[in-house]
Amino acid sequence: MREGRPFDPYGAHRDDPYSFLAGVADAEPVFYAPLLDAWCVTRREDMVAVLKDDRSFSARDHNPRPKVALPDDVSQMFRTWRGAGAVAVGSLDPPEHGRIREVLNIGFTPAKVRAFEPTMRQIASDLAEKVAADAEFDFISGFAVPYALEVMCRRLGVPDSYLDRCRLWSEQRIELMMLQHDTDPELLRAHARGLVEFGAFARELAQERLTSPQDDLISELLHEGRAGNTLTAAEVAVQIPTLIFAGHMTCAEALGTIMYQQLRSPGGWAAVVDGTIATRDLVEEGLRFDSPLAGMYRTATRDVVVGGVHLSEGTRLLLLYGAAGRDSRAHACPAAFSPGSGSASHLAFGHGIHFCLGAGFARGAGGRGAGRRGQDAGLALAPGLPPRHRPVFPLRALTELQVRQ
Repeated sequence: MREGRPFDPYGAHRDDPYSFLAGVADAEPVFYAPLLDAWCVTRREDMVAVLKDDRSFSARDHNPRPKVALPDDVSQMFRTWRGAGAVAVGSLDPPEHGRIREVLNIGFTPAKVRAFEPTMRQIASDLAEKVAADAEFDFISGFAVPYALEVMCRRLGVPDSYLDRCRLWSEQRIELMMLQHDTDPELLRAHARGLVEFGAFARELAQERLTSPQDDLISELLHEGRAGNTLTAAEVAVQIPTLIFAGHMTCAEALGTIMYQQLRSPGGWAAVVDGTIATRDLVEEGLRFDSPLAGMYRTATRDVVVGGVHLSEGTRLLLLYGAAGRDSRAHACPAAFSPGSGSASHLAFGHGIHFCLGAGFARGAGGRGAGRRGQDAGLALAPGLPPRHRPVFPLRALTELQVRQ
């Protein structure tokens, strides 16, 4: 049996994977984790090298896999819920990736982000007012998640009446994609049927915007491509669930980290309100210090060497973006939360051709979300035990964050 390191981000290392990774990174920067059945890459320079080499590493299988077998009918629905043969852009390799990505980019230009900023501010303001009457509330469920979900769905053009369902469908995808233990088959079937509904909803919405365009991202992808290069309704429908899922979950997770780390730091939230800490620096440091996406998988398409380790064709690698943010060779204060110390070189958005296409949008949304909450200098952590993380690796999601105001 192949030996390795006992890295367990679902259990023993769920809340603090970084202490374990720091303990092995110097001696073994690329190590095998039996629980994940993958070679973990911990150094920033090695990750960048992998992400720049699209010929040697494929993104086709970049998502986590369930650790237990799904019932056959559930597995079938899970494979086909987007549509037969449908693949989201994050799982495409060149040359297919380039054409889809080029069109998707039109929806996230700096001009598009600026035009949408008033909407972000209004959504943040409305949610802040909604929780203002509560002396104590859960920042995750009361602000971060609903804010990020509404921002992403509003930009896409998803009707507000579907917000709750989009949240449920996203959770059902998590349950199937990151399943760790045997679970009631009927519950798994319910999750799979939810995803089938998600796919059908996306296809219906894309078709509606094809015939009746509106002022939203889905319409732009169908009608505003450069030199006539647009996507078909089927191609757009494939991307909609991923944009909703990844777009709102990572933003909400980043906001949770930002809030928690700053509230427990010297100066607390008052340092944001009085301008001692710039919102932009706070967002970048939150992304660096505890990336909302702890890592991403790649598969070697030929025999390769990564960090001095020889790996054979077909080997699965896990690029630990969060560990790259704590790499002492790349950051001056890797283990300290220190906004303004130069954290822009993090890999929270990846690198290379799969660099997060919504990075500018996410930064804007994160800044508006943190900035609106930052108007209340009295925010503080509520008494109690430190918050815990959900067992949904490679996402880094707090279960809750109780704050007082």
